[in-house]
Amino acid sequence: MGPLFVLVYLFLVLNGQGIITNVEANSNVHIVYLGERQYDDPKLITDSHHDMLAKVVGSNEMASDLMVYSYKHGFSGFAAKLTKSQAQKLAELPGVVRVIPNSLHKLQTTRSWDFLGLSSHSPNNILHNSNMGDGVIIGVFDTGLWPESRVFRDEGLGPVPSRWKGACKSGDKFNATTHCNKKVIGARWYINGFLAEYGQPLNTSEGQEYLSPRDANGHGTHTASTAGGSFVGNVSYRGLGSGSVRGGAPHAHLAIYKVCWDVLGGQCASADILKAFDDAIHDGVDVLSLSIGSSIPLFSDVDERDGIATGSFHAVARGITVVCGAANDGPSAYTVHNSAPWILTVAASTMDRAFLSPITLGNNKTLLGQAIFTGKEIGFTSLVYPESSTDFDPNAAGICEGLLLNNISVSGKVVLCFTSMTRQAAVVLASEIVKEAGGVGLIVAKNPNDALYSCDGDFPCIEVDYEIGTKILFYIRSTRSPLVKLSPSKTIVGKPVSPKVAYFSSRGPNSIAPAILKPDITAPGVNILAATSPLDLSVDGGYAMHSGTSMSTPHISGIVALVKALHPNWSPAAIKSALITTAWQTDPSGLPIFAEGSPQKLANPFDFGGGIVNPNGAADPGLVYDMGTTDYIHYLCAMAYNNSAISRLTLQSIVCPSTKLSILDVNLPSITIPSLRNSTTITRTITNVGALKTIYRAVIEPPIGIMVSVNPEVLVFNSTIKKISFKVTISTTHKVNTGYYFGSLTWTNGVHAARSPLSVRTELLQSYADDY
Repeated sequence: MGPLFVLVYLFLVLNGQGIITNVEANSNVHIVYLGERQYDDPKLITDSHHDMLAKVVGSNEMASDLMVYSYKHGFSGFAAKLTKSQAQKLAELPGVVRVIPNSLHKLQTTRSWDFLGLSSHSPNNILHNSNMGDGVIIGVFDTGLWPESRVFRDEGLGPVPSRWKGACKSGDKFNATTHCNKKVIGARWYINGFLAEYGQPLNTSEGQEYLSPRDANGHGTHTASTAGGSFVGNVSYRGLGSGSVRGGAPHAHLAIYKVCWDVLGGQCASADILKAFDDAIHDGVDVLSLSIGSSIPLFSDVDERDGIATGSFHAVARGITVVCGAANDGPSAYTVHNSAPWILTVAASTMDRAFLSPITLGNNKTLLGQAIFTGKEIGFTSLVYPESSTDFDPNAAGICEGLLLNNISVSGKVVLCFTSMTRQAAVVLASEIVKEAGGVGLIVAKNPNDALYSCDGDFPCIEVDYEIGTKILFYIRSTRSPLVKLSPSKTIVGKPVSPKVAYFSSRGPNSIAPAILKPDITAPGVNILAATSPLDLSVDGGYAMHSGTSMSTPHISGIVALVKALHPNWSPAAIKSALITTAWQTDPSGLPIFAEGSPQKLANPFDFGGGIVNPNGAADPGLVYDMGTTDYIHYLCAMAYNNSAISRLTLQSIVCPSTKLSILDVNLPSITIPSLRNSTTITRTITNVGALKTIYRAVIEPPIGIMVSVNPEVLVFNSTIKKISFKVTISTTHKVNTGYYFGSLTWTNGVHAARSPLSVRTELLQSYADDY
């Protein structure tokens, strides 16, 4: 986070006088969270915020100077520049739920839509049945947009929806009149919270940032164009991946909320994010797309330092689906972010496309690596592997991130190196060393990872796995004059290439609430071609190929927009259920999907949630597991959060039952039991959204050593019975503690199949004092 980030530690103490919030922090900007709006008139709410602040700081003038934001639409609160003592005084005022410091969040990038079954040439898919998302408004929280990009043109789009109450704000090199249209119908930016934390002005004089919705980074342009960009034909990235680029909902409208700034790799302040949520709720968006995360360990669901969990709760309560990235901290377990049950959390996968680069050795054997290499072929030239002269570790000199070329000449040669690092840093560092020494190419042996990046100046950096790398090394050691030819990359699409969960994609279980499955769903997020800013270091003709859950998230946002266009009255939970219960667990050839890692393994729900999104299935799921605020209150009570905090968050007076509710009964489209000792029975309620008269039967695939039964086993729906509750009893035969085993419960009527992933861990000796 950097030296300017200071944590606030909050302790809620219940005494005879009510709730007192103790604040210990030196952070400049604090968020004063008041919960429920006391007035319907936004002006009265703002005035009350100024009055409250003036009481503490001594005058209305001082309050105006110190006020950063007033939150008045989704909830009540404000952000202000405060000293430690002022923050403490505010915390002690009646009606103040919490006073917390501002905190920083981080940013989490053609073929993908055809892979998902959304070809624009097919007349029978959700893309056409929804009129490509016409009339739906997608809000994007990110780094802004580059308005001149052709993906933001509005030819053929319908009028701006009459319910839209948002605004397009002019600013530095951004003209609201010319840069907003029927595609980009809103554009705002939020920087006060970030600047107060950053402590210095943005370096706008060198064009690195713009005090406007204009995107200096490219990340926001990429995500917005992926979610709802218009059609642009004949696009490629340096000749690779050619085709048309577009968003998932090309006729949807976009509302841009620039909350992230091109500083320190992309930073976003909680105060700014909360204000953007407040505005977006007022503006009338249907979907919110956030490719933003925080860091592990996570804040709790009711801790406003998260910003996203709090803001998204208020948005979801008003019918807005909030889609967030799972983060890029994989493949380790318990690394998924944005884990609140009301958020739709997205993992990243590859797709059925690869960029293969032939490596021909001097013995005429050709091996295949992967690269974004579109330069001229490197004809047969010398191939070297740096070997250390020391006997202690002869391979030390050939480690990519510590490449030592002191004792060998690499001018005009191709260098082989090995790395255990999966991130791109090792490749970039090694390529710079080889290029500076006069080398003409680099072969990197590493753990398999399909996320590719072009090296500077189209210098060939070809990635291979350890097996191929070892074959190349053995060839080098077997001959006096090893030779190699490097050929440019070729785009391969279709059955030879199988999709996988991406190496970097964050994994479950959920570290806050293991019984809540996260991630929820998976979408393509590797080597995604979309529009970008000309200031993006990877730009090629206005487009770039990027990877991350940042890229998978807007895929889901675009698909949600299509579903919303078809089913405008569906709740966010119903839409999420439709995506999860219809997702793919196998590739197009019917084989199970793998998850990248070391080693690769078959993917399970903690890797991809329900599976890889199936948009056409989600359009007609048959059944959905619906939820509303009552269900989320059940969850919050089951988590044993404070009654007052829950009341303020939910805008209702809540007293949780004295008997603890079971988190296992939250009406999710999945079942996750982190600590099963003997037997447990859970309840679900399912809603028919298909034909009025229909009969569904349960199909159970039990996890290994787990017994599962359902009552009733048959669900009969008709014109009067649209919702049915059922019970699932789960017991273990294991006599020892186990890891998680996986299965499923599917309801099918022969036409539809609503599948719920089932994840169960037996814990005879439990790590928690309380049973689930």
